[in-house]
Amino acid sequence: MKHLLKLGDLSSAEIEEILNLADQLKYDQKHGVDHRYLKGKTLGMIFQKSSTRTRVSFETGMYHLGGQAMFLSSRDLQIGRGEPIEDTARVLSRYLDGIMIRTFAQSEVEDLAKYGSIPIINGLTDYCHPCQVLADLMTIREHKGSLKGLKLTFVGDGNNMANSLIVGGIKSGMEVAVACPNGYKPDADICKWADENGTFTCTEDIAAAVKDADAVYTDVWASMGQEDEKAEREKIFKSFQVNEEFMSLAHKDAMVMHCLPAHRGEEITAETFEKHADEIFDEAENRLHAQKAVMVLTMGDQK
Repeated sequence: MKHLLKLGDLSSAEIEEILNLADQLKYDQKHGVDHRYLKGKTLGMIFQKSSTRTRVSFETGMYHLGGQAMFLSSRDLQIGRGEPIEDTARVLSRYLDGIMIRTFAQSEVEDLAKYGSIPIINGLTDYCHPCQVLADLMTIREHKGSLKGLKLTFVGDGNNMANSLIVGGIKSGMEVAVACPNGYKPDADICKWADENGTFTCTEDIAAAVKDADAVYTDVWASMGQEDEKAEREKIFKSFQVNEEFMSLAHKDAMVMHCLPAHRGEEITAETFEKHADEIFDEAENRLHAQKAVMVLTMGDQK
């Protein structure tokens, strides 16, 4: 695996390979097994969008793997403004062993990979969030034993999370349902692909989407950069809330998942969040292990 730009680029077997390695790396860390597979390597972390979990998990992960991580904020690196991205990619390729980028446009991630000569890892764009969904799949598999045949439901904005969950779920053999308001559906091409390659529904009927679900996922109604739309979105999404009423329609042992940060009382009730807090914070922890697996497979000498 050369890069992680989006889950659509990976085969089902490659996703499974990442999850299997993530499980092993988690075991190694918990049991004090040496796993410094990236000794002497440097990861550049470009943040056009800030994030607590992404920075801490990648930085800690590189430390565990024997390498180092270098934080580059939007103030340090003016991609596409002070210097063309094709030049930035080629310069950084001379200094670093890999780049993780968290930014707005998917094209920036794709261009870094096109013009650079080192692995590029997508830490989030407005289009997709592959690292988070690998952690999500890892968590569901930990709790349920396997992924194939399970029903995964997403409730809320058809955003980057929805896009990646659809692709990751379908490629892992899951049924995927999305409940969102009209006008806020996931990417049309991704929905078309899901229709053609698996069992997929996109509806405004939350009850139908949640019925018999094994895992119910939600995210904030207004993502970073959409603060001006917050009041309007609260009105539109008011009924698209994960709560005990809707969870009663899912399987009794259904999981609840959230990529965090969570706004209790908006996309999820405090009651439902706390009831499933162990699952949600397992999910948060697994960002570390899933991303370590991605770094080893892209940056490691044994890849």
